[in-house]
Amino acid sequence: MFSIATAARLQGHIRLAGARSLQRLPLSATRAATPVSRAALATFPKAAYASAASGEKKPFTADKFPHLKRSESFKKLSEKDLDFFKSILAPSAISQDEGDLEAFNNDWMQKYRGQSKLMLKPSTTEQVSQILKYCNDNMLAVVPQGGNTGLVGGGVPVFDEIILSTANMNSIRSFDALSGALVCDAGCILEVLDNYLAEQGYIMPLDLGAKGSCHIGGNVATNAGGLRLLRYGSLHGTVLGLEVVLPDGTILDNLSTLRKDNTGYDLKQLFIGSEGTLGIVTGVSILSPKRSKAVNVALLGVSSFEQVQAAYKRSRDELSEILSAFEFFDQASIDLVKQHLVAGNNDPLESPHPFYVLIETSGSNKDHDDEKLTNYLEGLLTDDIVQDGVVAQDTTQFKNLWAIREGIPEACSKTGTVYKYDLSIPVPVFYQMVEDMRARLDKAGLLGKDKEVDCVVGFGHIGDGNLHLNFAAKRYSEAVTNIIEPYVYEWTAKHSGSISSEHGLGVFKSPYLHYSKSPSMIQLMRRIKTMLDPNGIMNPYKYLPEK
Repeated sequence: MFSIATAARLQGHIRLAGARSLQRLPLSATRAATPVSRAALATFPKAAYASAASGEKKPFTADKFPHLKRSESFKKLSEKDLDFFKSILAPSAISQDEGDLEAFNNDWMQKYRGQSKLMLKPSTTEQVSQILKYCNDNMLAVVPQGGNTGLVGGGVPVFDEIILSTANMNSIRSFDALSGALVCDAGCILEVLDNYLAEQGYIMPLDLGAKGSCHIGGNVATNAGGLRLLRYGSLHGTVLGLEVVLPDGTILDNLSTLRKDNTGYDLKQLFIGSEGTLGIVTGVSILSPKRSKAVNVALLGVSSFEQVQAAYKRSRDELSEILSAFEFFDQASIDLVKQHLVAGNNDPLESPHPFYVLIETSGSNKDHDDEKLTNYLEGLLTDDIVQDGVVAQDTTQFKNLWAIREGIPEACSKTGTVYKYDLSIPVPVFYQMVEDMRARLDKAGLLGKDKEVDCVVGFGHIGDGNLHLNFAAKRYSEAVTNIIEPYVYEWTAKHSGSISSEHGLGVFKSPYLHYSKSPSMIQLMRRIKTMLDPNGIMNPYKYLPEK
């Protein structure tokens, strides 16, 4: 790995002499044995559940949110209902075993716990249609569930809703190698799709830390953002069409592969980000871009958040069309990664820095891209915007640098539990939120290694103003929660931000929707919900605030 040093700006190139290679660091040497890699991240939710399951049972979501009451309009599951489901599904697609249901009643963070008595795993759109029609006619509430990797409790029941899993709907239906249009079932795992496209020379337009577990249908339903949004935009732009089953069983077939279709309302947009409250996504048509032939990754050490902003502004000017990611994280973030996921002092830079920036470029001409990146980095050094940095020289180093950034969420959870907030905030005041929350907790005597909250970390996507604000704590505490909420939402609203950037609303954030949306907008959302789901069977108690 090349080290970006003072000599670089004097000699006009990034020098190799004296640079530390990742192969000489424990970061690389132990990577296969540590849980920081993409593969390990993919299995983390199940591992988290296994460790928690051996201890005490977590409280039910309904007990943690006492303002939520089970709707009297929903009936209880009966033998007659079970007989119907058994008539259309194979025995292996129906689960009533309490032990089996635990993994699906609980989210991977062990923060939300439902009480469902039944999980159904249809394998076709027609089966989904039959199930929803029956549930709608018989007032049975349903929770759609993909990979169960969500962070706001949107994919697990609150009470005894039937879980409808898309896990058995996992076929790739078609791929057009000319246009890049991929059509697949909603239950396809994101990483599987990306690997399939890699063989064709294409790439999925989104990338998530949970890519080894999350389903594309769940990604669409939550309008997931991720690490490639800066380059390829949101799912509102890359999704070409959807197949959706409405609550009454109607199959809405809009699996278009056309990039331009200006006929009527663009109905697919209603379901992107609707979190399963309007219907169940069963099929997705998505535009996949060509996979870049030349990819570079650099990790930079920066002394202030103002310099992070300066580096980003210059990257837009000088890297422009090849810039594919611009991630930032603070020293508290990398300290947690080093403490919990990698043995010893594994920071690839020579010394600690208050802030870190991870930059990725993607293009088709390596020489051209290398020259642009080198000139950009030299300029940052010359102007003292960046104090140190490394550039990956091979695939292993590329993955190792990304592993630091992708390992932060897992590292935060290693202290015992973690409070997660996903916010859109104007970049100039981006990091003030982190500093303000540290000050509030410190003033309350709750921040410190021997206190309720070990540390507060900030990381995220500078390119789209998405801050991930995490509180690494020993346990969930009402005192900590009361310090954080609703202040975190009031602060966000005061600075014209959004209380949810990419994680969605679920049961966690729905009561706070008014901090980001006006009463008239919320009322219109209610009217849309009532029109498409008049009986309210789809993912109840979530998304929209209770009346």
